Amino acid sequence: MGSPDAIVIGAGPAGLAAAQRLNASGLKSVILDKSSAVGSVWRRHYDRLHLHTPRSTSALPGLPMPKSFGRYPSRTQFIDYLESYAAKFALEPQFNAPVQAVRRYGARWRVEAGEHTATAPIVVVATGWADFPHLPKWPGMEGFDGPILHSSAYRNADTYVGKRVLMVGFGNSGADIALELCDAGAQVTLSVRSPVRILPRDLFGLPILSFALAERFLPARWADAINAPVIRLVLGSIDSLGMKKAAKGPIQMIEEDGRVPVLDTGAVAKIRAGKIKVRGGVASFAPRDIAFHEGEPAPFDAVILATGFKPDLRGLLPDARGVLDANGRPLVSDKPSAEPGLYFVGAIAAPTGQLRQINRGATRVAGSAKRLLTDETSRKKQT
Repeated sequence: MGSPDAIVIGAGPAGLAAAQRLNASGLKSVILDKSSAVGSVWRRHYDRLHLHTPRSTSALPGLPMPKSFGRYPSRTQFIDYLESYAAKFALEPQFNAPVQAVRRYGARWRVEAGEHTATAPIVVVATGWADFPHLPKWPGMEGFDGPILHSSAYRNADTYVGKRVLMVGFGNSGADIALELCDAGAQVTLSVRSPVRILPRDLFGLPILSFALAERFLPARWADAINAPVIRLVLGSIDSLGMKKAAKGPIQMIEEDGRVPVLDTGAVAKIRAGKIKVRGGVASFAPRDIAFHEGEPAPFDAVILATGFKPDLRGLLPDARGVLDANGRPLVSDKPSAEPGLYFVGAIAAPTGQLRQINRGATRVAGSAKRLLTDETSRKKQT
């Protein structure tokens, strides 16, 4: 591996973008990834997935996406794009190189990855959060007769046709999968415990993200207040869907809580038409029935947990101080952390789209890393 200036952990969109910008700034970077190909998380996503953000704002630095991808590229198109991106910029990740820990090593960082172990003054953590599925537990769950899987393990509706499926959670994955299951002929029920925010993916023929971009300089409360009447007119009342509206507006919710609103691609119409049912929170499981906190129990054949992810990087960064919260999530992303030379890219949700944020964050991190090493070189020359 030699002696790189920077080690990037992860060969997904954030890792590829970070390495490209570091290299473009004149630094030598290497990428370590535990899988065998770029974009491994995207290869595991459900077949029907399309980006929820438009092609025009979702490209990585230095390479636009082909117009042939359409407004919202598919999962397979995006994987093709990541492969093309790595090839164009000669990014050659070290695959099958899982990183066990990153530790301070004098003025450098030691990345422990078996035969790929190396040190560098700069480390960029670009692991995302999809490897940390949140799997809640309920009484009686072990005795349920049907399959229970997290949404990250769902691929398509083939095995669910004609079955009664409970989808627990109503984020973007939950909404998409529920819609696909309904279209395929499954009997779908959504269990929605927490208050939600729903936005149309497109508004007046434009991606909803366009409005967030236009309003990005406004305080979140102001932008949410401006948008609320139009969104209510387009989607109608959330209460009429059997759900509770979150107290915070969608932009404020992202900025303050890291929670992303649902960008509706058709699930709301199915709910209004009664084709997708809505229940409250799950209380307990029986072999064939599931009980809810309100109403009667109901029989189900399968359960899919669209309950999100809870990344915890404390094991990866045992020596780092002041960079993670109490649950192991980065306190900052796309800028310098409290530990000199340690950066995160794409680790915190952004109102203007995660891929756009990765583009900007990778550029910002590369600039900061370049300045850090330049300043260090200058200090050494002066001593």
